[in-house]
Amino acid sequence: MVGVHGRIINCVKLPRYAEAKFRYNFFMDKLNLVQQISVAALPLLFAITLHEVAHGWAAKQLGDKTAMMLGRLTLNPLKHIDPVGTILVPGLLILSGFIFGNGLGFIFGWAKPVPVNWDQLRNPKRDMALVAVAGPLANFMMALLWAFFAKLAIELQSPFASEPMLFMGGIGISINLILMVLNLLPIPPLDGSRVVSSVLSGPLAWKYNRIEPYGFLILMGLLVTGILGPVLSYPLPALQQMVTRLAGL
Repeated sequence: MVGVHGRIINCVKLPRYAEAKFRYNFFMDKLNLVQQISVAALPLLFAITLHEVAHGWAAKQLGDKTAMMLGRLTLNPLKHIDPVGTILVPGLLILSGFIFGNGLGFIFGWAKPVPVNWDQLRNPKRDMALVAVAGPLANFMMALLWAFFAKLAIELQSPFASEPMLFMGGIGISINLILMVLNLLPIPPLDGSRVVSSVLSGPLAWKYNRIEPYGFLILMGLLVTGILGPVLSYPLPALQQMVTRLAGL
C-alpha cells in the first residue's frame, strides 16, 4: 500500500475498506482546523442541501408544488442555509473535535426546512411518510456516491490528489449516514416523526405532533447529555459496511 508522496506505509495488502480507513485516518491527523473545515465543507453542504431538495421533489411528484414555486428545488446552497444548523452547529462540532482530539467522527447539521403543504398531496396521510423518507434516502444515496469517490481516490494512487479525495469521501460517507439516522429518529419535527404520525390515528397523531415545538430542545438535550452520540453510533457501523461493500471498497 502506498502512502503520502509514494512512501511505503505497509507492505501487507489490506482489504479495500481497511486500506481506505487507514489512509483516511493517516491523512486526517495531518490537517489543521482550517484545512479540516475546508475539506469537510463541500460534503456537508451537499448533504443538507440535497436532503431538503429531495423532500421538495418528492412533494412535487405527489401533488404539492409549494417548494418549486418558492424556488427551493435548487442545488444553490444559499437557498437552503440555516445560520444555526448549517454553520454554527457543524462548526462547533468540528472545533470541539479538533480541540479534544476526536477528529471529525461526529458532525451533523440541518438546512432551512423545505415547505410542504400537506393538503395539496394526493393522499396526505400516506404521502406524508413518502415525502419524509425522501430526505434520508437521498443521504443514503449520497453516502454511496462518496464511497465510490473514495474508491476512485485509492485507484488513482496520486501523491497529490488521492489523500484529499479520500478524506472528502470519508467525510461524505460519515456525514450523510449520520444525517440519515438522525432524521429517522421519531422526534418531531424530524423525518422519522412524520412516518410515525402517518400510521397513527388522527387524535393520537395530533397529540404526538404537539411535541414539535420542543423537538429542538429535546435534540440538544440528548446531544449535551451524551445520549445522542451512542444512539446514532449504534446503527452506523452496519450502514457504513453496507455502503462500502456496495461501492466495492
